[in-house]
Amino acid sequence: MTDPQRTLVLLKPDAVRRGLVGTILARYEAKGLTIVAAEHRRIDAAAADRHYADHVQQPWYPPLREYIISGPLVALVLQGPEAIEVVRLLNGATNGVVAAPGTVRGDFSLSNRENLVHASDSPDSAAHEIALWFPALG
Repeated sequence: MTDPQRTLVLLKPDAVRRGLVGTILARYEAKGLTIVAAEHRRIDAAAADRHYADHVQQPWYPPLREYIISGPLVALVLQGPEAIEVVRLLNGATNGVVAAPGTVRGDFSLSNRENLVHASDSPDSAAHEIALWFPALG
């Protein structure tokens, strides 16, 4: 068995608004991942810009910023063997229209932007994002 790995997951405002937090969390837990930290919160535009720093200059970023600050979200740190890859596979393709059935986005999303979840894409981004969202763990 490999060493546990940590990853950041955001259950975005559409997941909270639609009452899917428990359903999505149950999928992560059923897979064997452990919740290390969880917080229900709202973020402002400055926090969104810090999280999406690599994207703020993109023409598609302003609507993404408006969406991510539009309501409460749930920020999580999950842990388990190969947690980054496992979570990304459970989440499915970014665009819910083409995401495979059986994935979070494939089962519950019809959008590329309002796609329910964010997950770190590498060990470096996980370390950076965990430090940003949960400084005490970083």
